[in-house]
Amino acid sequence: MSLVVTLGEIMARLATPGFQRFAQAMPGKLDVTFAGAEASIAVAIAQLGGQSAFVSALPRNPLADACLANLRGLGVDTRHVLRTEEGRLGLYFLEHGVNQRPAEVLYDREGSAMAVTPAEAYDWSAIFKGASWLVISGITPAISQRAAEVTRQAVQQAAQLGVKVALDINYRSKLWRWKPGQTPRELAMQTLRPLLPQLHLLIGGAEDVATLLEVANPGNGPEDLEALARESCRRLPNLRWLAMTRRESQGAGRQRFGGFLHDSEAGRSHFAPVHDGKPALHDLDQIVDRLGAGDAFSAALILAMQDAELDQAQRAVAFATAAGCLAHSLEGDYLLANRAEVLALMQGDNGGRVKR
Repeated sequence: MSLVVTLGEIMARLATPGFQRFAQAMPGKLDVTFAGAEASIAVAIAQLGGQSAFVSALPRNPLADACLANLRGLGVDTRHVLRTEEGRLGLYFLEHGVNQRPAEVLYDREGSAMAVTPAEAYDWSAIFKGASWLVISGITPAISQRAAEVTRQAVQQAAQLGVKVALDINYRSKLWRWKPGQTPRELAMQTLRPLLPQLHLLIGGAEDVATLLEVANPGNGPEDLEALARESCRRLPNLRWLAMTRRESQGAGRQRFGGFLHDSEAGRSHFAPVHDGKPALHDLDQIVDRLGAGDAFSAALILAMQDAELDQAQRAVAFATAAGCLAHSLEGDYLLANRAEVLALMQGDNGGRVKR
């Protein structure tokens, strides 16, 4: 299986224990893990049996050493992570949501190594040697103008070398503040739109896809998503795939989850799960941690596209959706599930029985 390269920032995630609010947990203890969309995708691909390499910049200190050791222990190639004298490890703070109270994320990323390291510091020819995919998200270019330029150059170099490019829009309104005089959404669209002609796969929610492509957002029903996908692919003739997760929220701890994949070459859309021949949703009645579920979906989808057993479109989106479901059962941003577990759920083993 070919190498998947992901580019982005990895951070320390500091979460309140259980469902405590920040004011309850501090002063006191926070649970520390490592997190970041692109790192999560790299971990998921490795855990599911693929080959992944993570590209980033981290400071030379023991915290970053621990971060890299964690990634390597999970099967991710970290040889192209730059170690810098300038910058720091980014942080984000998480207060879990419960019932009708939503989760709260606070970012502390200004001046991080990824934010301040220039594009010319990266050896793109070495990074992409043997790679089949580059995966980026809209989060990395949101953190600084330099990180936006790194993203732009990575996409340009990948396209020139014949490496497929996937973008998960991942719009974060609390980021995108590096250009005064523009709103976060304006800056995001201005930065991401020039990347669109190089994309092979675009992933995002319906609202973000419609905004990015300047298409009227028709809604979230199955027929609406199909119409949005057809119009998006008409505007981007080089785009092969458009993928989305589907959610219906019934509170922070209960949701319904599904996946969508449009194949522009075949002109067909695919949904998962499917019940009685119609698009359906998985019931998630006890969510442990929602963060990272979209990354698990993206990782599993890209992995499936390289796998002879899974590369048929319907199986690929079903595998990705099952991975996204399992991610909701795990604390932390990483998908710590193997291929057999995802396949079992994909094939209908969702009873939660004890395995003896």
